[in-house]
Amino acid sequence: MVLLIGNYSADQQQSMQRFSAMMLRGLRAAGVDAELFTPPSVLGNLLPAGALAKWLGYIDKYILFPSRLREKISRSPSLIHICDHSNAVYVKHANAIPVVVTCHDLLAVRGGLGEQTDCPASVTGRFLQRWILRGLRKVNAIACVSKATAIDAERLIAPENPRAEISVVPLALNFAYAKMPLEAARARLAVIPKFDVDLPFVLHVGSNLRRKNREGVLRIFARGKDQWNGRLVFAGERLNEELTTLAHELGVSERIVQIENPDGELLQALYNGATAFLFPSRFEGFGWPIIEAQACGCPVICSNTGPMPEAAGDAGLYHEPDDEAGFAVDLMRMTNPPERAAWSEKSLRNAQRFSTEKMIAQYIDIYRRLGAAL
Repeated sequence: MVLLIGNYSADQQQSMQRFSAMMLRGLRAAGVDAELFTPPSVLGNLLPAGALAKWLGYIDKYILFPSRLREKISRSPSLIHICDHSNAVYVKHANAIPVVVTCHDLLAVRGGLGEQTDCPASVTGRFLQRWILRGLRKVNAIACVSKATAIDAERLIAPENPRAEISVVPLALNFAYAKMPLEAARARLAVIPKFDVDLPFVLHVGSNLRRKNREGVLRIFARGKDQWNGRLVFAGERLNEELTTLAHELGVSERIVQIENPDGELLQALYNGATAFLFPSRFEGFGWPIIEAQACGCPVICSNTGPMPEAAGDAGLYHEPDDEAGFAVDLMRMTNPPERAAWSEKSLRNAQRFSTEKMIAQYIDIYRRLGAAL
């Protein structure tokens, strides 16, 4: 049996929760006996989000959960797969059972070491990231979601753990994103309050993390505000006060639509309806929204750094993260229907590279190389 260790639900790391759920479904579909085990929220939900709730969550994750985990491991699974590298602190409880970790990125770890990744760390954050790194240096295999992340792993982990297998296993789509008729997409979008389905829009999916460069998204959109009547849709986290102020200063606040944490069906409709997907992120581990957009035939205009060219392939329109003029030019290009259609076709072809079956097969190969009885 493969024991998958997932994320603490109160942390609301939705992408990591989707990944662990995808691993569980994929392994079982492939005939592998697998179980997903996650830290229960005992104390973390007692208070609203804030510093104290965060510390109660630490008690749940690092004091209460390990005893449950040791009891689960005592039943001798064939292999332990930690689905998010940030949980590598649990490696010490493995009791000689082979451990695989999926490494989504090492940006926070690097930030904790003082490197510039737009992931600044507090004193406690630096301690936590070093703790995570110590765990990663004790595992049997590390599956990196991109070549860019694997390069970081080779530099930060391999010298201390040369026997660990470091490989690249790209992420697959975590929802059945696909091209759909425009009218069907518009019907889904019509339920959004104040969403005019007859107006074109550019889409950004993500959070307010500094590395996501949402201020760049606003400035890029503002450059073309007088050339078309489009809207700017932010899906995910709502804009913070600083970004809201910037939108007002740029004169685009009335043309912004915010959709907080849309589900897969609504996000699919957004990708299908968007003129383009704008992603000028400075740092990423993989760039999941890139392939989600492309699977729906949405042209992607993204940064040329890190793993983003790996994900977008020859279907991406690339710029340096700070080349806002270049981003704006390509955004205007996508308002031309024939130009957009050509990049849409490229996007659909590229997205075919990322299947769940292919990803799961790569993981099963890793398990077998470690001697797991599946």
